[in-house]
Amino acid sequence: MRNEFDFAPLYRSSIGFDRLFNLLNSTERLQAGDTWPPYDIIKTAEDNYRIQMAVAGFADADLEITQERNVLVVKGQKAEQADGEYLHRGIAGRNFERRFELADHVKVENAALTDGLLSIDLKREIPEAMKPRKIAIGDQPRATPLQIDGEKQIA
Repeated sequence: MRNEFDFAPLYRSSIGFDRLFNLLNSTERLQAGDTWPPYDIIKTAEDNYRIQMAVAGFADADLEITQERNVLVVKGQKAEQADGEYLHRGIAGRNFERRFELADHVKVENAALTDGLLSIDLKREIPEAMKPRKIAIGDQPRATPLQIDGEKQIA
């Protein structure tokens, strides 16, 4: 059974939405079992967001956060420690890589690791040229159209 949605008919009548269709296709390919580490996405204000990840046992040096175009990548790599023989290992300390697709103009503001929670603050900053602007309706006279001088008709 095929679970993939065919976006081909939409390509015929839309221009510039290629990235959106590719994003929708890529979400179908995500593995259902990829749930570690757990995370929350919080909208803190109109254009501000926060990602909180539970990364107990990881230090600042074990974590790497990078933003490449519209993708935020969080990697955790912990060196193996030989503290002794584990009889039970319930605290997950395995390496991970978590990817977040970001909308256009979303930038990482800062990141902090406190009490085993990695907090990444994001802000959407729309450039001034792309913001809606109000056009004032004035009572100034329109410029008179230019006339092209040509041969004058003789009556």
